[in-house]
Amino acid sequence: MAAVPEPTNAQESAGRVIGWSPTDGIPGDGSRTLDVVGMGNAIVDVLAEVPDRVLAELGLVRGSMELVDLHRVEQIYSALGPAVEVSGGSAANTVAGVAALGGSSGFVGKVGDDDLGHVFVHDMRASGVDLRVAIADAVADADADARDAEERGTGRSLVLVTGDAERTMATHLGVAGTLGPKDVPVDLVERGKVLYLEGYLWDREPAKEAMRRAVEIAHDCDRSVALSLSDSFCVERHRRDLLDLVVGDVDVLFGNEHELVRLFDTGTFDDALSAAEETGVLVAATCGARGSFVVDGHGALEVPAAPAPKIVDKTGAGDMYASGFLFGLTRGLEPADCARLGSMCASAVLGHLGARPKHDLAGLARAEGLA
Repeated sequence: MAAVPEPTNAQESAGRVIGWSPTDGIPGDGSRTLDVVGMGNAIVDVLAEVPDRVLAELGLVRGSMELVDLHRVEQIYSALGPAVEVSGGSAANTVAGVAALGGSSGFVGKVGDDDLGHVFVHDMRASGVDLRVAIADAVADADADARDAEERGTGRSLVLVTGDAERTMATHLGVAGTLGPKDVPVDLVERGKVLYLEGYLWDREPAKEAMRRAVEIAHDCDRSVALSLSDSFCVERHRRDLLDLVVGDVDVLFGNEHELVRLFDTGTFDDALSAAEETGVLVAATCGARGSFVVDGHGALEVPAAPAPKIVDKTGAGDMYASGFLFGLTRGLEPADCARLGSMCASAVLGHLGARPKHDLAGLARAEGLA
């Protein structure tokens, strides 16, 4: 596999920085406004279909995302059959979806100078995303000998898909978990109409500080901030902090019914919707086959789900919903139409393994009058 090319517009970081844009070489376009700039864990998904019994044998909680160490991820990987590798990560999936819809997007993350890192960079470039990823270069890093192997390689998420299309994830963050404030490119964040953050970042202190730094930059430029809650277990671990972030700094919030119930500490989803309304934040609450609810200061509006094919894999459905919603929002659509577009994008990834779209999302959006 070819080596990662030398970076452009490099900044201080651990190692190097890759800076690439689909408009490279076009005078003046390096400062163009982007619809969405995402920041998240740069991860390569390793997807495998497994029978239900494998989850029990491996001690995995069905439908969850568990952070695991290097030994554990290798143990689980060795128990899997044939697998497919594809670039993933929640925020990365979402900005790739925005680009697939015909929008402009950027991504901030961190990978290793290894095969999986090269896969991630290649796939994001091929998606047409303005890319700014720190490359953790063990050779150039004076502290490499002292650094634990846990933080050297590109992050990977083992995605175990059962027969009912439910996905259970065991994620080793690797170097993605060392993303910190110095890795946040001010110029790229400033260019985004919307800064999109994944809640998974809140699991690591450096990444948490990177989120706060990015939010500060976005607010200074009068940009909107969107947050995905990512996972109900993540919400449970950090409920108080995430709630403070939502109330104080977030303009658009994405979460499924379980995540929102845990965030607002309510007994029912209806109560969670009422609590969401009181925040004044625009909330997009997904409910699987039921569809989604859009909540603003005027109440909750139910939006039916888009027709779906035979469901093969639910991985990335929430990420693609956010793609459609944010794309619509940057185009001035009403929140209900943003939700319709989000549901259409989510439906488009349910029929195959993997979180990235294989359909012509832009064409589907135009056919529905949403682009």
